[in-house]
Amino acid sequence: MNRRQFLQHSALAASAVPALGFPTLVPASVFGKNAPSNRVTVGLIGTGRQGYGQNLQGADLKAIVARIPGLLDLADVQVTAVCDVDSWRMDKAKTTIEAHYAKKAPNGTYKGCSTHRDFREVIARKDIDAVMISTPDFWHVPMGILAAKAKKPISCEKPLSMSVHQGRALVDALKKYGVVNRTDSEFRSIRPQNLAVELVRNGRIGTLQKIEIVFPSDPTPVPPQVDMPVPKELDYEMWLGPMPYVPYTDMRVHTPFDILKRPNWMRVDTYAQGMIANWGAHYFDMAQWANNSEYSGPIEIEGKGEFPKSLWNSMINFSVKYRYANGVEMTCQQTPTSKPSIRYTGSEGWILVEGYPGSISASNPALLGSKPSGDELDLSKTLWDKTDFVEAVKTGRKTLEPIEVGHRTISISQIGLIACQIGEKLTWNPEKELFTGNNAANALLTAPLARKEWIV
Repeated sequence: MNRRQFLQHSALAASAVPALGFPTLVPASVFGKNAPSNRVTVGLIGTGRQGYGQNLQGADLKAIVARIPGLLDLADVQVTAVCDVDSWRMDKAKTTIEAHYAKKAPNGTYKGCSTHRDFREVIARKDIDAVMISTPDFWHVPMGILAAKAKKPISCEKPLSMSVHQGRALVDALKKYGVVNRTDSEFRSIRPQNLAVELVRNGRIGTLQKIEIVFPSDPTPVPPQVDMPVPKELDYEMWLGPMPYVPYTDMRVHTPFDILKRPNWMRVDTYAQGMIANWGAHYFDMAQWANNSEYSGPIEIEGKGEFPKSLWNSMINFSVKYRYANGVEMTCQQTPTSKPSIRYTGSEGWILVEGYPGSISASNPALLGSKPSGDELDLSKTLWDKTDFVEAVKTGRKTLEPIEVGHRTISISQIGLIACQIGEKLTWNPEKELFTGNNAANALLTAPLARKEWIV
């Protein structure tokens, strides 16, 4: 039995594991000295700020935990391939990976991480068990669908898609091919964030009535930029992929030789959808979870926002209001000086989580020490995102945040953006994922890909 057969066999054996269970890994010794390795091999697609930083190496959040583990922190993971269109970033990731594993090797050396410019090479490799997609947002769906067709488990960065229809296509592909999947986001594992959800779901503030979200401010939009020569380390054609060709400028892509700076593409609406999507992928997820509507959505939306006439043209300074069928009202806003927070108000009190990773407060501080009892929701032992994904790959169980949930989350960002673009109150059918009686709004549910070869 080779390792992939072993993993598939393990998945079948563990198919009855509950979605929120935390199964014990079966030690290799059970199978004898010739047992296949329990280690999951991972290909990292995208080695920029998020891929190289948190996804590969983890992050220190000493206020709540020693660190958020990255892939290199997991003893049952081997990162065997990295892929990026920027060779400087890719080589930096390779060097970091090999140096990490060399420290654990008996002879102090390790040279087992390959590099790839084309993500399809990583997906096609038989010796890679799963892929971590950490690319710009517009690449998530094409890569995710091709991985699903190859039956490769995926963990995909948020925001998952550029449109509601794109996101649904990814969900359908993963279901069709039966692929383990996870929306890569750490918020569900951060205790102040999931404690608030736990308390709301367990009725500690009475009946939930209102959710108020504030997103952090954006930097000042940049004016139109002059065309620049493409850096020799960047395969710009491959970076553009499905999007129309435009001349290169680093303010459209990312700052060369700087892996820590937030990428510039996040503020260009061709490649991402701004702060309502970037932070919405976190806070709308928490709101949906607290409202027990993570596989559904609101029924009414209205909003307004500013659309800069510049290279950085993603919506800023917005205010959007949503209403759910159960009567819960959710608002979100961004101003030039705003800081992130989420506030849950119920019939008997409120809970507020401010900042990142988050400090929690409540109308009655005693609420924060309340413990679940009986069948109440207990999120105190929630696994971190990478650990949750790897254990799901090994057992076949459902992850804590499947792509379906991430799709529903980012759909809220997308329909809020559309409401601001249309300038009217819209009625939303979350089952059909369509607006009622508004063809102009429905036309915006699809984000066309200009280069047909990337439509999968």
